[in-house]
Amino acid sequence: MTITGTEAYKAMLAHHRELGEELGRRADAVSGAVAAGRPHGTAAADLIAYLAGEVLPHAAAEEKTVYPAAAARDGLAGIVGEMIAEHVTLSVLGARLSALTDGAAAAEQAQQIAGLFRVHAAKENEILLPALLTGKSVDLAALLGRMHDDAGHAGAPGPAGESQADDPQATVLSLLLQSAAALARAGQADRACRIAASAWAALHGLARRAGEAADGPDAGGDREPEPAAAPVPGGPDLDVRDLPPVRRHEAIFTTYQALLPGTGFVLVNDHDPKPLRYQFEAEHAGQFTWDNLEAGPKVWRVRIARA
Repeated sequence: MTITGTEAYKAMLAHHRELGEELGRRADAVSGAVAAGRPHGTAAADLIAYLAGEVLPHAAAEEKTVYPAAAARDGLAGIVGEMIAEHVTLSVLGARLSALTDGAAAAEQAQQIAGLFRVHAAKENEILLPALLTGKSVDLAALLGRMHDDAGHAGAPGPAGESQADDPQATVLSLLLQSAAALARAGQADRACRIAASAWAALHGLARRAGEAADGPDAGGDREPEPAAAPVPGGPDLDVRDLPPVRRHEAIFTTYQALLPGTGFVLVNDHDPKPLRYQFEAEHAGQFTWDNLEAGPKVWRVRIARA
């Protein structure tokens, strides 16, 4: 049955709402167990399984379908880059949650995962999808069909640790998060997070290259190149504390991309930017330097520079 672009848009909104509600319910279960003094491990495992089996495969499918179409539109490339970085962050946060034995910390991490997805989905619902719906050159219904096929109806990992997903990419995502979780439980949480972020970046990079090969060398040949960002002097503070959370990563990565070699800036934030470092290591390995200048408890300052 053929559907209209408006119907596809509504279906996407409904799916995002379902994913957000399911993540929120699982995060609340972790918080509820901690508040009642019960072990939180089962609830945390349920949240991680849903993240690996449903949310991340959905995210990977978006990166192959909706995001390239959105990035081709004026003014949306930066937001698309920010949202891909948020996919990496969700993977990292899932790996970190599996390593937390302290109940309060686990509850906070679970709520952070659910909160990040809510903000992430709101950006897509309110910015990307409406732009695609009104674009005459984009068939939103066709994009939904491709995304549906790419996601493969992923299911949560089974009790034996095997993914029930039909899509090989969804299976890899599930196994990746389980492996990172095992490494984190062995006392190597930072290494687990780095592996999760690097593997996620490599996985969607392979998917992107495969899509480019399938489209052929002339694909997108008529697209106007985006203007290069003007270089910024090295050394200034980039204080993101007053920016809405949905705009912070965009500002940070835009500033970094505009740096000349050997120059940098000082990031000022209101929380530990360690997940951001994992993203830099995954996407810009060997190309940046990271120097911690101040580590809380209210202000974090880090100098980030091009090598």
